Amino acid sequence: MNGQVHPLRARRLGLLTQDEAIVLMRTDCHVCKSEGLAARARVLVRAGTRELIATLYQIENEWLHLDEVGLSEAAWRRLDLKPGEVLDVENTPSVDSLADVRHRIYGGRLDARAFGGIITDIVAGRYADIHLATFIAACSAFPLDVEEITHLTGAMADAGDRLSWGAPVVSDKHCVGGLPGNRTTPIVVAIAASCGLIMPKTSSRAITSPSGTADAMETLAPVDLDVSAMRRVVEAEGGCIAWGGAVKLSPADDVLIRVERALEIDTEGQLIASVLSKKIAAGATHVVLDLPVGPTAKVRTERAAENLTDHICAVASSFGMKTRVLRTDGAQPVGRGIGPALEARDVLAVLKGEPQAPQDLRMRALAIAAAVLELSGAAPQAQGAALAEEALASGRAWTKFQRICAAQGGMRTPPVAPLRRALGAPHSGIVTHINNRKISRLAKLAGAPDDKAAGLEILARLGDQVMAGAPLLIVHAEAPGELDYALGFAAANMDMFEIEA
Repeated sequence: MNGQVHPLRARRLGLLTQDEAIVLMRTDCHVCKSEGLAARARVLVRAGTRELIATLYQIENEWLHLDEVGLSEAAWRRLDLKPGEVLDVENTPSVDSLADVRHRIYGGRLDARAFGGIITDIVAGRYADIHLATFIAACSAFPLDVEEITHLTGAMADAGDRLSWGAPVVSDKHCVGGLPGNRTTPIVVAIAASCGLIMPKTSSRAITSPSGTADAMETLAPVDLDVSAMRRVVEAEGGCIAWGGAVKLSPADDVLIRVERALEIDTEGQLIASVLSKKIAAGATHVVLDLPVGPTAKVRTERAAENLTDHICAVASSFGMKTRVLRTDGAQPVGRGIGPALEARDVLAVLKGEPQAPQDLRMRALAIAAAVLELSGAAPQAQGAALAEEALASGRAWTKFQRICAAQGGMRTPPVAPLRRALGAPHSGIVTHINNRKISRLAKLAGAPDDKAAGLEILARLGDQVMAGAPLLIVHAEAPGELDYALGFAAANMDMFEIEA
């Protein structure tokens, strides 16, 4: 190099790190030496006016040139780079909000200013995973009180885009989760919109489950709608079912959820802030929450459900949001299908009024729709159920759903898996328990949600009398490898169905 200092240039590594921004540099790079950079340092990376904060890793061989910076896919996408583009890399300034995280570790309460600073820094990418984990743990071992949950909710909602629909009543619903197959959203949106309500629903993709609402809906219609597309659909049809990731609503939530799942931490305060911040940002004014309670659901006891209900309503009211919480049965999966396409087929069966439609999904969706209609003023109290039933039974909801799908880009036919295998009962008896978590795990091993047609078809329900060898479920897979993995797991976990002789 004859002593000449070359500018740093970007190299795409194809390194998959989920959402974590990683850069790779040589230890003998002139910038690493001049800046005193060491492995796992947090560095500021600039490409023109674009910048991000990333974690540095280093190598001591010639796999990279001295003037190359290797970037993970997450870092590459966020900087919108071109191969060989010139980069600047330097130490990051100190992150002042970490002082508030330390204060929380030692038992201090945090105010709105503190949460605002923390969330701002998280969204800006200034927190490494270790900082995120520390913040989550600090808010878990010493639980957030209602005032803190309110401050955290507000900070998360303010950190991203806020939607406004120009209407006094904007309806929404949310399921707290933990229940496979609970795909009520498309049905509820169709009923609500067919009854004249505005219901712009943003939904998530699966994080650890076999399907999110957006995954299932994507097998029926496009869901990657930006704000302008959402407005167009809602103005035309009164409702939509869109993927929330296409709009920047409560962007800190996705970052925190990724680390919470790795830690297997899901505390009440963070759950409430996660749910309500997205509803506030989406412009919702009236929200119904489905709270399944069961031994293997996310909320497992009535006492926990009571506390969660009280705190959700208290926090929501501080933002002027009207809420109703429905406690529902979380003892077993809902519907027959588990996995994007299989759940979508259940939704279609209910909307079309097919005789074989799963009645538990139908009744749950009607109960939630009734609550939405009553809370939002579309039906008098105690009359929402009749209006919801009429909308569904008459075909108005099905017609509205088809119009929504057309407005979102056209209705699709859910795919069908080429491979299927039944799982038989080990002995005769009555089904007394179904483990939701193991059912979800089995569906994921079959390939869901990435393989849209993969998943499970549940045939046995609680209280059913089954004979030895009779099918309890059918595994659907798109590839032999996934089918083998799923069957191997099932063979070792036959207690996912408890059968009393």
